[in-house]
Amino acid sequence: MASAAQASQDGSARAVALTAEAERLRAVGDHRRAAAAARRAVALFEKHEGRRHPDVAAALLELGQALEMGDRWAVALRCYQRASDFLEDYARLREPDIRRLRVKAWRALCVVERVLGQYAISDRHGRRAADRAERWFGARDLDLAGALNDIGMLRKYQGRYSEAPRFYRRALRILAANGLATSGDAASIYHNLGGIEHARGRYARAEAPARRAVVLRTRAFGLRHHLVAADVAALAAIVEGRNRLGEAARLYERAIADFRRAFGPRSYEVGVNLAGLAGVRQAQRRPQIAETLYRRSLAIHLRLLGPRHLDVAITRNNLALLLRERGRVSEARSEARRAFAAFRALLGPRHPTTRASERSLAQFARDR
Repeated sequence: MASAAQASQDGSARAVALTAEAERLRAVGDHRRAAAAARRAVALFEKHEGRRHPDVAAALLELGQALEMGDRWAVALRCYQRASDFLEDYARLREPDIRRLRVKAWRALCVVERVLGQYAISDRHGRRAADRAERWFGARDLDLAGALNDIGMLRKYQGRYSEAPRFYRRALRILAANGLATSGDAASIYHNLGGIEHARGRYARAEAPARRAVVLRTRAFGLRHHLVAADVAALAAIVEGRNRLGEAARLYERAIADFRRAFGPRSYEVGVNLAGLAGVRQAQRRPQIAETLYRRSLAIHLRLLGPRHLDVAITRNNLALLLRERGRVSEARSEARRAFAAFRALLGPRHPTTRASERSLAQFARDR
């Protein structure tokens, strides 16, 4: 009996160590080994502590984050949903660790539902995470800051541009109150502040926070980290908007190289930045190169996301504009129709992107 109890204790300790190892591997960008370690942790916790134990939920949350890095959002979503479901069994407990896990599960669901285009569901999870984090842990809680950042990102995707900055700025104030004003987490918020100004077409105002994100993240993680690459890519889009095309191309190429190194040549981030570089080449009057890049991006995102996703629709719309410039009106019209249908379904008829797509489609209809 004692040996069985000892074996169970040893198994649980091994699972704890594997969860910590998964987190370490994920932090350095090794998402495949991180996912493998997290899966082993889940199995050990299920064996030694029960299938619906909170430790299983914690390991599932870690597994989901590793899967997200590998562009496996649907599988990550199932991990987060299982974790959240298990934690509902403990909803009446006031144990801080359980409450913390519940907030993290809602945050994870908010992020992955946004990536998958389910904005209403994402919004419910994000608001719940922020509300409970503040209620349970106070107005200076770091998970509250994270949830506010998550909601700000969602507002950008919803086209509610004027609402996003207040979420970001409140999150920054919380980080500053915790002595983290120059941390990697702060870099994420500066990245997003630059992103929302970029979305509003205010490129001059976007550049300073975007550059600050690059500086802070490089200081925290080093020059070639995939998170730094994300900041570099965001800065590239802003510099492109300011018509500094040579600089933008160099930044996109740097980001693509780093993302390829981290995630492989057919990853989501590589696809996003191929499309960004395509836009630069189009502006530089290099249409053949631009078309090749758009089509490579489209192939990556169709494989990962399917035809009814926002990133796919954006690339289709940009490809349509390029094809029209090249005099291939029928092809352009076909891509524009598919882009508009996706925008309308995903964003609704009044979203700024949907309206811009509709105007483009009307122009295409007049072409001969």
